[in-house]
Amino acid sequence: MLSKRFGKTAIGTLAGAMLMAAAACGGSGGGTTASTAPTGAASEGAAKEGALKVGLAFDVGGRGDKSFNDAAYAGLEKAKTDLGADIKELSPAGDGSNRGELLRQLADAGYNPIIGVGFAYGEDIKKAATEYPEIQFAVVDSASNAPNVTGLLFAEEQGSYLAGVAAATKAKSGHVGFVGGVENDLIKKFEAGFVAGVKSVKKDAKIDIKYLTPDGDFSGFKAPDKGKVAAEKMYQDGAEIVYHAAGDSGLGVFQAAAAAKKKAIGVDSDQRQTVKEAGLQSVIMTSMIKRVDVGVFEFVKAFQGGAKGGSNVTYDLKVDGVGLATTGGEIDDLKADLDAAREKIVSGEIQVPSKP
Repeated sequence: MLSKRFGKTAIGTLAGAMLMAAAACGGSGGGTTASTAPTGAASEGAAKEGALKVGLAFDVGGRGDKSFNDAAYAGLEKAKTDLGADIKELSPAGDGSNRGELLRQLADAGYNPIIGVGFAYGEDIKKAATEYPEIQFAVVDSASNAPNVTGLLFAEEQGSYLAGVAAATKAKSGHVGFVGGVENDLIKKFEAGFVAGVKSVKKDAKIDIKYLTPDGDFSGFKAPDKGKVAAEKMYQDGAEIVYHAAGDSGLGVFQAAAAAKKKAIGVDSDQRQTVKEAGLQSVIMTSMIKRVDVGVFEFVKAFQGGAKGGSNVTYDLKVDGVGLATTGGEIDDLKADLDAAREKIVSGEIQVPSKP
């Protein structure tokens, strides 16, 4: 299980596993786990110049969301510190309509590799990869769709299952809630895993579910007011704990929890540490950590070592790519139960659904 101690040691272990696997396998194509990173030859331009220039295009909400985008930036910053990379970050318009332009700006400025943060970059990455075949791209939460594209995928449903176990065990009434930012297949993975985890503890649990915007409307990831309204209704109806997968909108969920004197579960980053607004840290019981930082850093490191795209890397519980934060100690008493659930998922005894 991930915890606040999941730092240099665990990252180092994951990095070592990936690099050893990279050295052992060749070719590209198909899906891989985090322990089998893509391999191949680096782009000639980067190899000749010897300069590592890494570009990153954020998802809607940009840097400072205290969640998904900030996790990606942490990986970019680590590439700068550990690998000596020259880095550049760009944020899209509020509606995300200029994602493709951001990728082209980075490519034209000589950045290679380039990372698109979020599944919404899928098609734009595919187009850019065709236009700039000499550049290596990566896309978070979307599968590889070109020979020079690496898909960085995560088993969000597995980490969310553990969040569900924690929520159901802590909620005496068995009434909990889930707030999703956008009603699409990715966020439904969080819902599916959470519901399965809750039901594994309390089959008759009541689970309120609310999405802030429909599929295609990404404003749901940057609407704290909507997140607050959704969570307020759940708390008023009796929910004791609300789990959000809503990006920056999660701030509203935490505000509602504080007002109701109840608990919430964060997402992507250890939000008890990243959320700085006064009075909100104590309502965050735990967070489902999604190691986007590790994915970004390992992609850059693999590129520097001569890797190329055309395949996917999946970060799951087996490699601590997802899990729960323990900052604040509020789930320390659940360690045995959570570890048992984790082991059953890793062994395959528990098959966590990825669809509701």
